[in-house]
Amino acid sequence: MAPDSLITVWSPQAGPQTALLTCPIPEIFYGGARGGGKTDGVLGEFASHAAEYGANAIGLMVRRQRTELVETIERSKLIYGPIGATFNEASKMWTFPNGARLRFAYLERDQDANGYQGHSYTRVYIEEAGNFPLPTPILKLMGTLRSGAGVPCKMILTGNPGGPGHQWVKARYIDPCRTGYKPIEDVFTNPWTGEKVTKARVFIPSYVTDNKYLGAEYVATLQQTGNDNLVKAWLMGDWDIVEGAFFDSWSHRNIIRPFEVPGEWLKFRAMDWGYSAPFSIGWYAVAGDDGPDYGLPRGALLRYREWYGIKPGQPNVGIRLTTEELAEGIKERSRGERYAYSIIDPAAFAESGGPSIAERFARSKVEFRRADNRRLGARGAMGGWDMVRARIIGEDGQPMLRVFSTCTELIRTLPVLQHDPDRPEDLDTRQEDHAADELRYAVMSRPWVPKAKPKPEDGRTIHNMTMDEAWKHLREPSRAGRI
Repeated sequence: MAPDSLITVWSPQAGPQTALLTCPIPEIFYGGARGGGKTDGVLGEFASHAAEYGANAIGLMVRRQRTELVETIERSKLIYGPIGATFNEASKMWTFPNGARLRFAYLERDQDANGYQGHSYTRVYIEEAGNFPLPTPILKLMGTLRSGAGVPCKMILTGNPGGPGHQWVKARYIDPCRTGYKPIEDVFTNPWTGEKVTKARVFIPSYVTDNKYLGAEYVATLQQTGNDNLVKAWLMGDWDIVEGAFFDSWSHRNIIRPFEVPGEWLKFRAMDWGYSAPFSIGWYAVAGDDGPDYGLPRGALLRYREWYGIKPGQPNVGIRLTTEELAEGIKERSRGERYAYSIIDPAAFAESGGPSIAERFARSKVEFRRADNRRLGARGAMGGWDMVRARIIGEDGQPMLRVFSTCTELIRTLPVLQHDPDRPEDLDTRQEDHAADELRYAVMSRPWVPKAKPKPEDGRTIHNMTMDEAWKHLREPSRAGRI
């Protein structure tokens, strides 16, 4: 084809798309808001990569579900078809004229990533990373980034705020640098040679304002949702707002500055045990008659200290302390205080050929009793999650659960937890829910619900309303009293 007859099928827009194609860092999170041209960006990035490295360019583009691949594949046909690449429907693979290859795949279950062990790719793309509840399968795919031909390898992820993976995406890519473009570095040590290697990752933010093909009409379409929080998350890339949060009543009112907790207030401890996953331990106090002096109603629950066992930089990965090491840490952090009781998940009392976790704690002079670990209510009774919500909301504008601002891990994880898609009344347990479970044990040990208003005209009580009706009833300003 003569040079003057060449046509441009796709070219990167100035700004984030160009930054994506030219960024030398091997791990990139691209996007953060809707309409920023994420899919075109990664498809164009591989086309550029394929043009440079030919048959040595081997790519894998992954999404969570098969149906999510459809639109990406259709868009790829508009970009790759005109440049002579051919698509195999059976294998879902593009083959370029120079031998470069790009395969589309989905990981519906985390263990599906095991099927790629032994593969070699120079590019791995993860579309909508927030749809993955945990980073585990994605981190496994990092092990496939290698090239015998010396081709520079990269993993590129895209995504928006929200979704079951919101927590780990935010912690890994957004929190270290909200404005992006600043490399985040981790140093690893070779266990055999002692050599230190630095690996970097970076966040490249992209917004609808960076996409010249979308304008006021698209923005108006998103604004039609009528939900200010959702629009702010989608358009502004606000990672502190989570649509569909399980604890949607949580707010800044539940967080207070630390103060010296009065010695006469009842104190207790709650724990969610973990080894390979994080453990969570909370220290609690119940506000006494002088609670109003500290801005807390009498009977309010105060979480004033925490110990959360998480591996730095790796959300939802534990630090693998033994029970004896945990016991020593608990005693050190509890020195000088007296506790009415300490509770732990009943699973800690299970015996399997040896002393239980609870028994090992007791041998180390840390006594636990079984927590009430009911998650959901039955026969009119409130379950654990209902109790947590009741305390978060409180009554008469006063939350009955307060948390010191130093309890950063509960504050980080609780607001972004999502509903289980198959059981919406329960929490999605694939998330980092350890602090939430520990809080549930604590709340169930101190039952509290707001007193219901007089019966509605139809004579129903909160116990025979639907859950939505009951919570609407309890949230109304005229509710009063405490039981």
